[in-house]
Amino acid sequence: MAYKSLGEFIQVLEQKGELIRIKGFVDTDLEITEIVDRFSKQPDGGKALLFENTGTDFPVLINLYGSLKRMSLALGVDNLDDIGGRIESLFKELLSPRESFLEKIKFLPHLKSMSNWMPMIVSGRGVCQEVINLDPDINKIPILRCWPFDGGKFITLPMVNTKDPTTGVRNVGMYRMQVFGPKETGMHWHRHKVGARHYNEYKAQGKLMPVVVALGGDPVYTYSATAPLPDNLDEYILAGFLRKKKVRLVKCITVDLEVPEDVDFVIEGYVDPSEELIWEGPFGDHTGFYSLADWYPRFHITCITHRRKAVYPATIVGVPPMEDAYIAKATERIFLSPIRMSMLPELEDMNLPFEGVAHNISVVKIKHSFPGHAYKVMNALWGAGQMMFNKILVAVDGGIDIHNALHLGQVISSQVNIGNDIFLSKGPLDVLDHSSEQPCFGSKIFIDATSKKNEGNDYITKLDKESIAEDFSPLPDGVSAFNSSLISHNISVLVVSINKLEVLNTRELVSRLFRLNSLCDLKAIIVVDKEIDLNNISLVIWYLASNYDPQRDTFFIRDSEGKVNHVAFDGTRKVYASDKPNRDWPNVVMMNSDTIKRINYKWANLDLGNFITSPSLELQQLQLGADAIIKV
Repeated sequence: MAYKSLGEFIQVLEQKGELIRIKGFVDTDLEITEIVDRFSKQPDGGKALLFENTGTDFPVLINLYGSLKRMSLALGVDNLDDIGGRIESLFKELLSPRESFLEKIKFLPHLKSMSNWMPMIVSGRGVCQEVINLDPDINKIPILRCWPFDGGKFITLPMVNTKDPTTGVRNVGMYRMQVFGPKETGMHWHRHKVGARHYNEYKAQGKLMPVVVALGGDPVYTYSATAPLPDNLDEYILAGFLRKKKVRLVKCITVDLEVPEDVDFVIEGYVDPSEELIWEGPFGDHTGFYSLADWYPRFHITCITHRRKAVYPATIVGVPPMEDAYIAKATERIFLSPIRMSMLPELEDMNLPFEGVAHNISVVKIKHSFPGHAYKVMNALWGAGQMMFNKILVAVDGGIDIHNALHLGQVISSQVNIGNDIFLSKGPLDVLDHSSEQPCFGSKIFIDATSKKNEGNDYITKLDKESIAEDFSPLPDGVSAFNSSLISHNISVLVVSINKLEVLNTRELVSRLFRLNSLCDLKAIIVVDKEIDLNNISLVIWYLASNYDPQRDTFFIRDSEGKVNHVAFDGTRKVYASDKPNRDWPNVVMMNSDTIKRINYKWANLDLGNFITSPSLELQQLQLGADAIIKV
């Protein structure tokens, strides 16, 4: 369905019991973040929150996409897979041969339907321009400072509209915006993004770059700005398809661009490519770590317009799961069908686990037909759009539910031959990946866990937890703690934590562990820092995937006969002298103790329901130093 406004979506959320209104004052500086973080990490994503008293004229709506139910409501479906079904049906209709005149006539309604997705520019002003401020002050909007080491306040759900200066093709991207003054922000578009390409083209032509930022409106608009569409495909076409109704655009007041006429806020302005860049960040990012400060373009604000009863939409990101995890889950379900129908017909399912923060971990299920088939899929995916940023790729086949973590772990453990089924490669990485030796480029790992029915692979090991407990009592030198619970579930993986100040050579340590009698049949060891709670396997996987550079941090270990039978994955932070670090290493994102205490004190008076403990409490031991950058 198409929502007429963000306010209408709020009404739907309230009717469905998915919204909490907070009438008491909550500070936009850290306090809103701390409350939202407690809700978003609930098993079902908690509730959407509407903060009505922000110290400004506008309320803040946040966590609106923060569950599978709300994500489906935002996109107007009962189930996210329904959208993939629509896409698949459309592909089949488009590609079906039509020989008779009658068959061609029957297809006309489909063409009319497709025409309804195309955005349309309408005359006059939209409701987004009911109030026009030609002397704008962005500080009148309740923009959040999200985390303690953030460089300032950040707009976190902006729809940044730009156009190619040569073709005129529109792009709508989502790039965070740090506030520097009443009329100035940063524009954090990464080098791989279309907005950055447009910027470079304006720079080459020596022109000012018009930019307009929209906030709010139909929640489909915001989702579409995050979607991994091909370059030169207008995101408002996707929005029209999802809402089954075209997006109506109006001309802006001070720049030659258009925005949806029913959004809540419009921030108009320009970027001057000839101007010096501004030092932007740090920012507590969706990876769960701070993205560190760097040089980015300045955005100069010329006008701000808004609805009379505008609502400011925001999000916070950090250690998963948070709201962005459900947005990524929608992308996973929506784009499965296009990938399958356009380039990988053998692709049956895909899973982007929350622990992988969208780009670190991808699991695919395929119809495995011939030796090396999984590698064909690997090459295709690592060369496809934003999948090029994927760092850890796993392929399975057969009747496996890849969304069941326990079952998936068992399959990987039983099917993978350490010496034959793990492949290391190199390629582009996300700008936010801090683990690689150099920015934006590094190594990748592919794990072929397909059954390989005709290749004679059957690797099932037996391990004795009691024997392991004996060998780890007392703990081997260098080991701070261990967790063998996965072994109880027939997953041949031991998790250990170490003190990197005492362990100078992680490879030597794991080699020594694999020589223990109880571990001679063990396939893999995961190594993390001593501060990690090893009982929280989800946290362990997130921490490993974030700090892990496959080529540097994968240790293949040979048995007494010289055969590669073991592997270790080093997920520790690389900040110590023995690591020979060549990049700054970011701290984990968490709230400070003063803010936690304030929210604990306010909780009951804000009518937030049952008290929820701060998720940051179990992370505080991970912070090294009082800065976004780790200092040891």
